[in-house]
Amino acid sequence: MQINIPAVRAELSVAFWRYTNALLAHDTDTIIALFWSSDHALRYGITENLYGIEAITKFRRGRRPPPTRLAVTRVVVTSFGTDFGTANSELRDDTGEQTTRMSHTWVRFAEGWRIVAAHVSLGPAP
Repeated sequence: MQINIPAVRAELSVAFWRYTNALLAHDTDTIIALFWSSDHALRYGITENLYGIEAITKFRRGRRPPPTRLAVTRVVVTSFGTDFGTANSELRDDTGEQTTRMSHTWVRFAEGWRIVAAHVSLGPAP
């Protein structure tokens, strides 16, 4: 298996940034569209465990914009073969006191790259 085929990694990076920019802009429709539309999709959040696209959609539609602004401080995108990859990132809030960590597992489907599993956690700023 080839890891980080340049064209594949570039496509996955575009999908990651599309999701992240939508998250920062509170573009709920795009955020939801980039998750796999399946009962098997999942998102583990800071206070919630969401199983299936319906639960993810309900959570996102009820979510308010974050009280602080976030800036991406680190990104690691890795592709495995042509249709699977991961994206992991750190975001810092504008107080400088907190770091949000996001981990995504992405799969390429006929409709494009989609998040099949996501995990979000908080930690102190390094």
